[in-house]
Amino acid sequence: MLDWTDRHYRFFARLMSRETLLYTEMVTTGAILHGKGDYLSYNGEEHPLALQLGGSNPADLAACAKKAQEYGYDEVNLNVGCPSDRVQNGKFGACLMAEASLVAQCVDAMRQVVDIPVTVKTRIGIDELDSYGFLTSFVETVEAAGCDTFIVHARKAWLQGLSPKENREIPLLDYPRVYQLKHDYPHLHISINGGVTSIEQAKDHLKHLDGVMVGREAYQQPYILSRVDNELCEHQLPVLSREEVIEKLIPYIEKHLADGGRLNHITRHIIGLYQGLPGSRAWRRHLSENAHKSGATAQVVLDALGKMAQQAVVQAE
Repeated sequence: MLDWTDRHYRFFARLMSRETLLYTEMVTTGAILHGKGDYLSYNGEEHPLALQLGGSNPADLAACAKKAQEYGYDEVNLNVGCPSDRVQNGKFGACLMAEASLVAQCVDAMRQVVDIPVTVKTRIGIDELDSYGFLTSFVETVEAAGCDTFIVHARKAWLQGLSPKENREIPLLDYPRVYQLKHDYPHLHISINGGVTSIEQAKDHLKHLDGVMVGREAYQQPYILSRVDNELCEHQLPVLSREEVIEKLIPYIEKHLADGGRLNHITRHIIGLYQGLPGSRAWRRHLSENAHKSGATAQVVLDALGKMAQQAVVQAE
């Protein structure tokens, strides 16, 4: 979700669900410790919020985890699932599945310096290391270091020959393997990731598992989040309409612009809000054609709403 789940998207997502645990983009230890920007800042409204880290040096990860706790994050998550070449060259991400003992050292180092949960996001295997025995050996080794929560992408990763995009689509999903992992290790908190596109699918997974992570669908059709609190968390919370979501987003947009930001930093995340509804094409087109322009204001978003409503009326006629 690199370049997708930034602080603007997460603020937008929080408007639709109070209970969903939000994750940052994967941030490398090098960026946090040596980068010029502030890679840990976020909006207070984003809680509960987990920082997802990329790295393989235990001392560096510990330093970043400590910073995360100081910043007020609710969880630190170590990414052992990303298969990109850039990640492999930095010796973090999915390639670390082949080095379970190093992952355990990383987890232990972080747990020594923080009180917040330290969790691991992983795949079911990599390349030819894709047996169930390989997966359980990895989990047992990392669990021994104190990790009791695993988010498992139910595909293996091919580290050679497939792009990150292909690794999200070509390796077959194996949900039963993740179910089996929970069955065999009932004391662990096991969440599943990969291919989830509806609340109904999430409900099915929750019959077997403790949690469901949704990535691309929650970005491309974000209004799916509006059903989470009442249907998955069993709360009776008010559900905002799409228009109410935009209404609450406008002050955030105006503050961002006043601080020197650009409109398209935010509007690129809301393109899919009306996905599948009459007039959605007019919504997307107006935002895409105007939000990037110099001096663009929140009025562009309001105008996009108006154009969408006009097109919806024409379609209905």
